[in-house]
This record gives sequence, structure tokens and C-alpha cells, in this order.
Amino acid sequence: MDSSAAPSSARPHKLLSQDDYQSYDAMGLAQLVKSGDVSAEELLQAAIQRAEVVNPAINAIVTPLYDFARQQIRAGLPDGPFTGVPFLLKDLLCALEGTPMSNGSNAFKGQISPSDSELTRRYKNSGVVIFGKTNTPEFGLMGVTEPKAFGASRNPWNTAHTPGGSSGGSGAAVAAGIVPMASGGDGGGSIRIPAACCGLFGLKPSRGRTPTGPYFSELWDGAAVEHVLTRSVRDSAAMLDVIAGPDASSPYPMAKPASYLQALQQPLRPLKIGFTSQSFVGKAVDAEAVKAVEHSVTLLQQLGHQVEEVQLQFDTEALADSYLTMYFGHVAADMDYAAQLLGTGFGNLDVEDATKTIGYIGKNISAGDFVSAKRRWNQFAQTMAMYHQRFDLLLTPTLASEPVAIGAFEPPAFEKAGMKLVNAFGLHKLLLKTGMVKQMAMDNLEKLPFTQLANLTGAPAMSVPLHWSANNLPLGVQFMAPMGDEVTLLQLAQQLEQAQPWFNRVATI
Repeated sequence: MDSSAAPSSARPHKLLSQDDYQSYDAMGLAQLVKSGDVSAEELLQAAIQRAEVVNPAINAIVTPLYDFARQQIRAGLPDGPFTGVPFLLKDLLCALEGTPMSNGSNAFKGQISPSDSELTRRYKNSGVVIFGKTNTPEFGLMGVTEPKAFGASRNPWNTAHTPGGSSGGSGAAVAAGIVPMASGGDGGGSIRIPAACCGLFGLKPSRGRTPTGPYFSELWDGAAVEHVLTRSVRDSAAMLDVIAGPDASSPYPMAKPASYLQALQQPLRPLKIGFTSQSFVGKAVDAEAVKAVEHSVTLLQQLGHQVEEVQLQFDTEALADSYLTMYFGHVAADMDYAAQLLGTGFGNLDVEDATKTIGYIGKNISAGDFVSAKRRWNQFAQTMAMYHQRFDLLLTPTLASEPVAIGAFEPPAFEKAGMKLVNAFGLHKLLLKTGMVKQMAMDNLEKLPFTQLANLTGAPAMSVPLHWSANNLPLGVQFMAPMGDEVTLLQLAQQLEQAQPWFNRVATI
């Protein structure tokens, strides 16, 4: 990395201060451990100290695992690119043997994972020290992180605002300097949205790039994929080197390049990039989100790329409907699974009213309707394949507005009362016919309309922190690439990181 964009390379003092700890990315901290300048125990203590100071304000960590982390260190850490670096797991999908995984829900509180997921095992192989699990909305269903089970996570840049979701706890923890990197999953933008809200780098890999076993063969019919949120581009590339590749559960394994980290050493060719600020669901986009794209266009042109405004030709209503049908169906399946696991009835699960309503709606969608909606994913993939015959990448806002205030997605009182009534009397077929639930979902998508396309097509996409609003809130921009082309995204991200360094722009909390 260019020294102007890289984290500080100065050696820390004998006693690692918080300023020292936060002045390095994960690779930088690992190098300190490797050179003997600092120990893994000292890094863990620095992370815990930071967490104890800031977590009460941001509610990012919901399950501290400090003793587990100390045992990891005592047992000996693998020799990897991040040996000794403190790390946090999102409390969803990432099963860690012998520890709780609550999935953001009261229904799962106290449920202990019987074994590591394959992705967790690979995280461990990178050498990280896992010392906690981060907050997530119930079942990862929202673009904000405000579960009833644990309370809202808050944005370190302004605690009255959301850090995004569903990996909001991870985003808040990284932005607040607790860790330089944390795990996340992305089924509709859940890595990119918190990255955009928190001033971080967030890459959603291609469908099938990272493993989903042994508990799942695919996540959300292939719409969801897991990776990390980071402060530096090189950390994201280096971790992808460790975790990429199929496992026994992978239904569509992808060929892996030799090294994403090494690819950052190769020069980036001039790119042809199309851009749009038009909402993918036909809603209004705030002026600040448009400014974020305009600023990025100017920067890209200065770097020698050809940038052109475009209009994408696809059915926005079909896109939203296809995503929501998958979403409703999987909530129903997740609730069935939870009911079986917990030995109770579907209607007796201790889940939020909105989750229960969505689950019942999912049960009332026919198998034929679900398959028809899934088949439309191919139409969007074909549209993007034609687009990429002319353009290397697509640039959009990541969000349609700056990070919303805490509670902005909370249903009004009449909707809450309506959901309770519907759930109590089983009126879900009637509710489905009224379109009320779909309208509620569309209202939420209004602020988050740009990210779902990459999930349905399976393409890689990233959010890059290139803009802050007039209120000093981060507002990232999104780049989408053709299926399998994470290399171009990472190379461009590094070029942007060098041209407009963001590492030292940190939230003060």
C-alpha cells in the first residue's frame, strides 16, 4: 500500500496505548505480533479495554467471550496473516462451538452451537482471536440493527443514528475502534449497508465464493454470502484469501484466483464505469446520496477512468417482488426450523411481531409463486450481463439517504396493533391480499434500494467510504462487478483508498 494511504508503520510504545492500537489495520497489528513488538495478549487487552469504554454507548457486542479468547491464545494460535489480531463474529450463521448463537432473537437465547461452522473454522485459521459476538436484527432481517432481544446498536459517528444492518454490530465495533475487522453476512446489503453507514470498506463476494457448510448448502437460495467489514482494503483481500473456496456443502464452487492480496500489487487498467443515482425500486433518492455519487465520478475521472451516466432497463417492481418473496419464504422456513429445534409450535415462538407476521405471510405464498419469483433472478442476471458487455463496473449510492435515525424503521402504532391482531386471529391470507405487509417492506426498501440487485444476480459488490454528509455522517458508494470479478473491485478500492485515504478518518466516541 502507498504510505499516504496505509495505516501508521511507527512502532508502538512499550505499553500499547489506545492510539497505538487504533493506528493499525489488522495486517499491521499482526506484523507487530510477528516481529515481537507486542503480544497477542496485549492486543486482546487493548480490544477489551476499548470495548468496555465504548460498547455501553453503541451496543455492538452482545456476547463477550473474553475467557474463550484467552484460552485460544494459551492453546496456541495458527500461523496466518492475522495471527493475534482481535476479532468479532456476527451473532448470526457464524457458529462457534460451545458458545451461544442467538440470531438476534429471544427465541434462540441460550442456544449453544454444537460445532464450528466452516467459515468460523477458516476465520480461526487466519490466526484471529475471537473475543465476542456482535449485535444483529432478529434473523438478520433488517437494514438496521434494533432487535428487541438486545436493543439497538448505534452509530459511533452519531449515536442517534443507525450503524445499518444486518451486520450493524460488526460495523459499529470496527468504526468505534474496538477491532480493525469483524465478520458480516450480506443477503440484501448487510455488509455494504453498515459499511456505508459507518465509514468502512465492505465487500460482498460473489455467490459461492465463501463456504456455507456444514449447517447450510446455501444461504437465502444463494442470495446471501459472508465475509468481513474492514477499515483497510488489504485486510479484506487478505481475509478473502483465507476463507474463499468451496466446502462439502457448496452447490456451485467457484475457481479462486491465486491471491487477492497479491492482485493489489498489480496495476489497475483504466476502467469504463457506468453510474446512476436512480432508485432500483422507483423511490426518491436524497440529495446527499446523489452528491456521494457525483463526488466519486469526479474522483474516478481524475484517476483516468471513463465514467458515463446510464439508465438500467429492468422491472423495478419485479426486482422488489422477487426479493421480498424470497425473504418472506425464508423467514417462514427459519421459523419452522426454530420451532422444531425448540420443540414448540410456530405460533408460540418468542419472536418479534413483525417477524411472526412475515413468517405467516411466507407460509401463505405458494411453492409456484416462490419458484416463479426465483426464476426472475435470471432476468436480472441477463440484464447485468448485457450491461457488462459495455461497462466494467456499475456505480450507485449504497444508501438512498444518510444513515437513518434510531427507530426510523419502527412500524407506527396502528401497524403494530394490526400485526398483533393478525397474528392472534390468523388473518394472514387476508393481510397478504391487502398488500399491507408488502407496502411496509417497500417503505423500508425506499432508503435501501440499491443493494439487493447484487444479491439476486450473485455478483460481487462493494461499498467504499468516499463521502460524508453535511451532518458528518458517512455515506458510502457502491460498485458492482461481473460475477466472479472481485479482483477488479479490490484493485479499484485500493486505488481510491490511496487517492482519498479514509483510514485515519475515525469516529470520536
